[in-house]
Amino acid sequence: MKKILLSILAILVAVVGLVATKAVFDNSRKDEVTGKKVLNFYNWGDYIDPALLTKFTKETGYKVNYQTFDSNEAMYTKIKQGGTNYDLTVPSDYMVDKMSSEGLLAPLDKSKLTGMSNIDSRFMNQSFDKGNKYSVPYFWGTLGILYNKKKVSPDQIDSWSKLWSPQFKRQIMLVDSARDILGMTLISQGKSVNDQNVADLAAAQGKLSTLMPNVKAIVADELKIYMAQGEASIGVTYSGEAAQAMAQNSDLAYLVPKDGSNEWFDNLVIPKNAKHKDAAYALINFLNKPENAKQNAEYVGYATANKGAYALLPADEKSDPAFYPSAKTLDSLQVYKTFNQEWTQRYNDAFLEFKISR
Repeated sequence: MKKILLSILAILVAVVGLVATKAVFDNSRKDEVTGKKVLNFYNWGDYIDPALLTKFTKETGYKVNYQTFDSNEAMYTKIKQGGTNYDLTVPSDYMVDKMSSEGLLAPLDKSKLTGMSNIDSRFMNQSFDKGNKYSVPYFWGTLGILYNKKKVSPDQIDSWSKLWSPQFKRQIMLVDSARDILGMTLISQGKSVNDQNVADLAAAQGKLSTLMPNVKAIVADELKIYMAQGEASIGVTYSGEAAQAMAQNSDLAYLVPKDGSNEWFDNLVIPKNAKHKDAAYALINFLNKPENAKQNAEYVGYATANKGAYALLPADEKSDPAFYPSAKTLDSLQVYKTFNQEWTQRYNDAFLEFKISR
């Protein structure tokens, strides 16, 4: 009987120990998210130099809890659901407009921002956030065509319509994005990337469906990897993704078609329910420093909105028209505007039908 009692006591002690251990672990996990010296950063994948985050923590003491998303819509849904209180995130232009109009963003306290004079005025006061009430410019770029110079010449692809040529059968990779792929199709028909006409969208969907014989794959971030490995001759993708692929394969080049394209702007914003706003301001200010912005631009491969950082970049990078386009090219570019739920769904449905038609 004594042995039984001792065994029971031992079991109880073990259970209590496990409960206590779990409580300590849970509290530790809670501190990671809610502790005073943390920053919960929700960003696109591979969209900041990890060495900068290490430097930021060393300089400020803020530990960065870093999570990633692969689309504006995925980020928007997570923020709106409110399950996790992120302190800083990175929406594109039209999504800043959407999130601010729905009350999901905190107005910026300009007294807590430093280094804003380093931001090029061209990227300030954009239509999606007049007066930069909610957003600080981060990176910008274009949608264009990445191609293998040994297999394709620039004149063969200098307008979007040329992608429909039979000579490119199963040679094209497309980025997995409804707005971008339907947008390029609309441009090829002389329409706006923000078209909200039912007949125009139907016509674009019809034309896009005829591109499928030329499409080898519709992919996301891995497009740059496949192109660098020579898996396709042509890729419709973003300028920064193209830059990363070109760094891996010298046979690749990038251009913006002469009939125009999308110019996008990614921005740092603070969600309304952020618990560590001081940490968010600290990282924004850290990234506004020219030397940090330069390092970040060279790692990420996208064009910087920081004029101080731009001045520090190598001359060959600053003069590359594929990534820092001429005024003429810039004049031909369009910025996405916010769609309501109906039109977002219309575009998504049209693109989904295209993808499943293979």
